[in-house]
Amino acid sequence: MILLAGIVLVVLYIEGMLVPSLPTIQSNFGVDTAQVTLIVSGYAAAGVALSPVVGKLGDIYGKRKIMVFVMFTYAAAVTVTGFSPNFAFMVTARTIQGIGLTIMPLGMSLMREEFPREMVPRAQGILSAMFGIGFAISLPLGSFVSQDYGWRWTYHSAIPFVVIMAILLLLLVKESPYRRPNTRVDYLGALFLGLGLAGIVAALSQGEAWGWTSPLTLGFAAFGAVMFVPFGIVERRLTATKREPIVDTHLLAERNVTVTNVVLTVAGLGMYLALFTLIYQFEFPVASGGYNSCSTPASCANFPILTAGIDILPLAGGMTLVALAASVVVSRVGVKPLAIAGGLITALGFGLEAFATSLTAALVIEVVIGGGIGLLNASIINLLILTVDPKDMGQATAMNNVFRNVGGSVGTPIAGSLLSTFVLTTGPFAHLFPDHTAFVYAYAIAVLVTVIGTVSILFGEEVLGSRRHAKFAHLPTLPARSRRSAVAPSPLPDPISGPDAHAEELPALPRGVS
Repeated sequence: MILLAGIVLVVLYIEGMLVPSLPTIQSNFGVDTAQVTLIVSGYAAAGVALSPVVGKLGDIYGKRKIMVFVMFTYAAAVTVTGFSPNFAFMVTARTIQGIGLTIMPLGMSLMREEFPREMVPRAQGILSAMFGIGFAISLPLGSFVSQDYGWRWTYHSAIPFVVIMAILLLLLVKESPYRRPNTRVDYLGALFLGLGLAGIVAALSQGEAWGWTSPLTLGFAAFGAVMFVPFGIVERRLTATKREPIVDTHLLAERNVTVTNVVLTVAGLGMYLALFTLIYQFEFPVASGGYNSCSTPASCANFPILTAGIDILPLAGGMTLVALAASVVVSRVGVKPLAIAGGLITALGFGLEAFATSLTAALVIEVVIGGGIGLLNASIINLLILTVDPKDMGQATAMNNVFRNVGGSVGTPIAGSLLSTFVLTTGPFAHLFPDHTAFVYAYAIAVLVTVIGTVSILFGEEVLGSRRHAKFAHLPTLPARSRRSAVAPSPLPDPISGPDAHAEELPALPRGVS
């Protein structure tokens, strides 16, 4: 648990430390606010396409083995990114670096297979809390390194930690007993999905520079949309032939799987959109709706990156504390009440942030947003991992990662497009910084999508809580060895398709109860 949490922490540190430096990178490479979002959205789009492939490879060859490979590939990409000579090279390196997004679902699958069921919610809460802790560490530390030594050193300084974690993973974590060597990987579906997202992300990121009605912008948007047609055909054909597509309709037939995917898609969109908007708001002048007190463009350019990194800390702190608390109480309270509360709190925070009139108010509201996100993330994922059969866990978590990162890959360029489109037209900052309207629209979209996700939680079927436990209180208590076997049986010649050596120890349970 400590090692898996540490790996998630390192990856989030590397990704979080980049955020406060985005305005500086934008200035260094001479690109606009919308174009610089490619650094984030390219990474997320690659993660979307790679997650189902890597998840399936984990099912075939072993999750630990594939996770070690991913860690070393990620380390190589991080190394290359730090030496980027131009913007195009950095976007390419960051896109390869997107393989890091596959680490989380692999870790979740290992956790679900190795931990007893009753420990899974708390372990999942700890992993969710790593999101907040990762940001809490990366934002100030990355800002400090970037400010004093340059943003490239934020990458150079992280490489040893990635390599150390990969070696520890290889030495200390045992391989998963669940294997499906005859499974095929849906490479064609991943290709069409990646191309579709790439076209849409490119149109959103470059639309302001190319012109929203230009043939280039419309062409990329149309190309991205068209790519989803063959993607749908491939997925339907694989489902019909009982092979495993990226978006498995059989798994989506599980109500909780669909609900979790919908919620995390819109939550990812809202979170990335708001986070990107917040960072720029902290570094932009008051005249444009930001919180930087600079009076001229030159003085705004000298705004300390460290200040922006510290200003985002309340969000990370709220996310961490609430996620840890949720991991303790979710088994007793239930998933749905906590997830609905988290969604509503997050939406409220986004709405309040749109009309904050001072830096102090913005920082206080950040805690509310972070708490809502932490509560939502730490609770809702239990609907998935406590519903899906362990043999399908690799595919289910990879598919969930696809939906989660689709939201993230789209949310960031939407924010960048708004900040590039609605700009000041008068005063010393005319055509240099966005108008306050851009920030209001960004938060309004975040509120809308978060509310949509919160409403969809109502359609889920509860898997935890006091009523759930009372409903099955009459069932016999399993011996410790039997409970362990039900979650992660000892390696067998064919633990999935063959007979379960421990099946005779387990009493018959009602449908839907593991």
